[in-house]
Amino acid sequence: MADEEHTFETADAGASLTFPMQCSALRKNGHVVIKGRPCKIIDMSTSKTGKHGHAKVNLVAIDIFTGKKYEDLSPSTHNMDVPNINRQEYQLINIDDGYLSLMTQDGNTKDDVKLPEGDLGEKIQEEFDEGKDLLVTVVTAMGEEHALTYKEAPK
Repeated sequence: MADEEHTFETADAGASLTFPMQCSALRKNGHVVIKGRPCKIIDMSTSKTGKHGHAKVNLVAIDIFTGKKYEDLSPSTHNMDVPNINRQEYQLINIDDGYLSLMTQDGNTKDDVKLPEGDLGEKIQEEFDEGKDLLVTVVTAMGEEHALTYKEAPK
């Protein structure tokens, strides 16, 4: 019995990776988890109820990190997981070995965010090499963290 009292110690301050929401309450441009991935809903339609069934919601969504397209069909009365998404801006202070070195609001450094692949990563590297002050937006969802956008810091 004594072991059961400590089952919640590993939780992250009570923060959950997802929360349930009834399918009929989801909206376009909102977020949803499809096939275990955090996605942004780009299209949704509801079919009429059948002779014996529930209205079905057809969701089309894009993975917020990879851009991959997913589709899902679910009864409108069922719950679906919605990812908790956190968006944070950091000042870029260095790029080292494929990782961004970022300064947090409280002055600490954060060195565990990868330089994005493709055009975005190349542009960040290029503008950083030109000596520009950059603010990088890091999005965290379901235990993953990615730099998704950046802008030049105001002077």
